[in-house]
Amino acid sequence: MILETIIIVIYTIAIILIFMYALAQLNLLYNYLSSKKATKNCDTFDLSNPNEVPLVTIQLPVFNEMYVMERLLDNIALIEYPKDKLEIQVLDDSTDESVSDTKKRIKKLQSTGLDIKHITRTNRIGFKAGALKEGLKIAKGEFIAIFDADFLPNPNWLKRTIPYFKDEHIGVVQTRWSHINRNYSLLTKIQAFALDAHFTLEQVGRNSKGHFINFNGTAGVWRKACIIDAGNWEGDTLTEDLDLSYRAQLKNWKFKYLEDVETPAELPVVISAARSQQFRWNKGGAENFRKMLKRVIKSKNISTKTKIHGLLHLLNSTMFLNVFIVAILSIPMLYIKNEYEHLRIYFYFMSFFVMSTVIFFVCYWFMYKHIYGSGLKKFFSYIGMFFTFFSIAMGFSLHNSIAVLEGHIGKRSEFVRTPKFNINTLKDSWKGNKYLKKSLSPHIIIEGFLMLYFAFGLYSAFVVGDQGGDFGLFPFHLMLFLGFGYVFFKSLSSKM
Repeated sequence: MILETIIIVIYTIAIILIFMYALAQLNLLYNYLSSKKATKNCDTFDLSNPNEVPLVTIQLPVFNEMYVMERLLDNIALIEYPKDKLEIQVLDDSTDESVSDTKKRIKKLQSTGLDIKHITRTNRIGFKAGALKEGLKIAKGEFIAIFDADFLPNPNWLKRTIPYFKDEHIGVVQTRWSHINRNYSLLTKIQAFALDAHFTLEQVGRNSKGHFINFNGTAGVWRKACIIDAGNWEGDTLTEDLDLSYRAQLKNWKFKYLEDVETPAELPVVISAARSQQFRWNKGGAENFRKMLKRVIKSKNISTKTKIHGLLHLLNSTMFLNVFIVAILSIPMLYIKNEYEHLRIYFYFMSFFVMSTVIFFVCYWFMYKHIYGSGLKKFFSYIGMFFTFFSIAMGFSLHNSIAVLEGHIGKRSEFVRTPKFNINTLKDSWKGNKYLKKSLSPHIIIEGFLMLYFAFGLYSAFVVGDQGGDFGLFPFHLMLFLGFGYVFFKSLSSKM
């Protein structure tokens, strides 16, 4: 009974932590809906007045982006802003032939009168954070806009963001990501679904009540003085954007999130690229929890509620670990439930926590409705997308849990960039991408075994107990079976 007790305790703790996270999401939904009723007017720069137009530097941190560099540079050249008040820095850490192609493209743009510089380094110290820090040393701008290589800001982007900096307390203006290839495949659809939830429910829900949000690494503008005051870019975590965001807000800088300003970008179309991105984000989140825990708790500048939301925000990625624990232990729990009659009351009580799924379902519906519209047909489409998303997200739970554990124990690793594609209409146009790795990760093999493990969970529903089976966990195990199956087979096929 000792082993069974340990399983029950760990399972219960994980379930309760997921429920607490769901309650926090519900609070963010309340904040989000409340924000729609509030109308706030703020003082802004009048960019039609030359005396109010500040100097802006756009930083483009890139590394081996052969497929998207031309598109990126041509798009940035279309930004509408007085040329004498705009500087562009291409922070190029590339080690391949893209360096010479980029240099030629920049020279061509320079001939049009654009103030654009090609800045290269002989090493990648600090990775992206190091490149941004290096460029900041010589940046002319009072404000620093940052775009990753797969982002395509609209020409009026600076005109819609810079005016908010007239409020001297604002250190960052962040915009919402949109997705130019949202409907390319099931993989891009579920990535868009997850990001839409973050950029509507979470960012608005936190920002509208003065809780901490994060600069998302791209598609935002920093006040240069804010970067310096917060301690500048640091490369000791894989999510340097989250790190600097918290250090800035702990020093009382305000962040402004603009839900109505979209910045289009391309989603990874290959699962190996999505995996590397997910690994970096989730490990970086855990690293920042280690780094920021004491600072947030001890801060005298923020309310208790903001501290709670901040810590849950930093623990976002750790939810994957809790989900993975619940998934793995759910099959032993099925047998324990039917073996020990005296535990029936416990299981009746635990069934209450299915409310977590209901809460997520309700919260994400408001996000989905905002993006796609409402109506019965849309609602049924949402039901399918919600359970597809949850299944595949659980299929990523092993991969992301490993990232989270590495982050919490302090294991260091390199900043692995996400390969960019510049996808055209051909479905397999990504296959010649030179940056894709063909090696097979041991994680993928384990995911294959987990698919079989949850197939056993489905079988177990028919054979446990004396009443012809127990199907309470059958839908959960079916989603896990399909999720791990999708991730396993999709990962295998991308290596061929």
